[in-house]
Amino acid sequence: MNIIELDQSTVSKNLHKKPFQIKHGLSDNPLFTLPKLVELAAKMPRDKIEYNSGDLEIGQTAETTPKLNMKPQEVINSIENHNAWMVIKRVEEVEEYKVLLTQFVDGLFENAGLKGQKYRDLEGFIFISSANATTPFHVDAEENILIQIRGSKEVHIFDNEDRALVSEQRMEISPSQFRNQTYDTAFEQRATVFELNPGDGVHIPYLDPHWVKVNGEYSVSMAMTWKTPKVERLNKIRLMNGTMRHFGWPQKAPGASPVFDQVKVFAHDAIRIVLDPLRKSEKIRSILRGLIYGKKANYYYNEPAE
Repeated sequence: MNIIELDQSTVSKNLHKKPFQIKHGLSDNPLFTLPKLVELAAKMPRDKIEYNSGDLEIGQTAETTPKLNMKPQEVINSIENHNAWMVIKRVEEVEEYKVLLTQFVDGLFENAGLKGQKYRDLEGFIFISSANATTPFHVDAEENILIQIRGSKEVHIFDNEDRALVSEQRMEISPSQFRNQTYDTAFEQRATVFELNPGDGVHIPYLDPHWVKVNGEYSVSMAMTWKTPKVERLNKIRLMNGTMRHFGWPQKAPGASPVFDQVKVFAHDAIRIVLDPLRKSEKIRSILRGLIYGKKANYYYNEPAE
């Protein structure tokens, strides 16, 4: 099988708008074996790895999420017999994963008849989950293709264009605001459910709420995410809104005040010019998150001390 197979008319009509399923040829790629993922975890900065118990409710809150008193490599090595959920973030920082991500997303656009489509911030997130683990109801601030490598899972994706399920306020971006959202079983009437087996993938558009349930054996999957120019601008506004709300200055939703939106974009870019060189250091990143957003922003560090 090619690295990606899809229906061109479906993708060209729905990309960045509606969820749809694809096929891929990465299930046997050695980059996703457990030993290789242990090596990857050892290379990554600690704030790029997040893990907790996999025995969660769909509407689990941040405060009640059970942590694991283990090292990242221990979690991966015991994933077949320990109830756990892990994500290794920003794997594109490792060259062999970056090459794969670029090939896949460029192939997606080319096969959809959109060769040359502009995007930025191509990122990869690898999920390693025990059998029956749940990823709670949440939103992601990127365009996303989730591909299944090993095991199987159900992905429930929701229509939320009217913001009836997740409010605009809860879609603001802030490290002090955990991603999980309030869930009600009544939401399911608005869900489209995708069954993913090895070789399957699904497109999850920007800010579409979703939750995931792994079936009866451990799972390895990867989210390939990117931002269009439109999404990048919206995220700058939502990050500024989330930050200002954190300090007690709630703001209007993007689009409600185009002039103030542009001011926020300008302010965001000016601040990043100063902060980005500092954020190359994991220690400085954690200090900045704590100073600006408080202790909750550094929830990643949950393993025992050396």
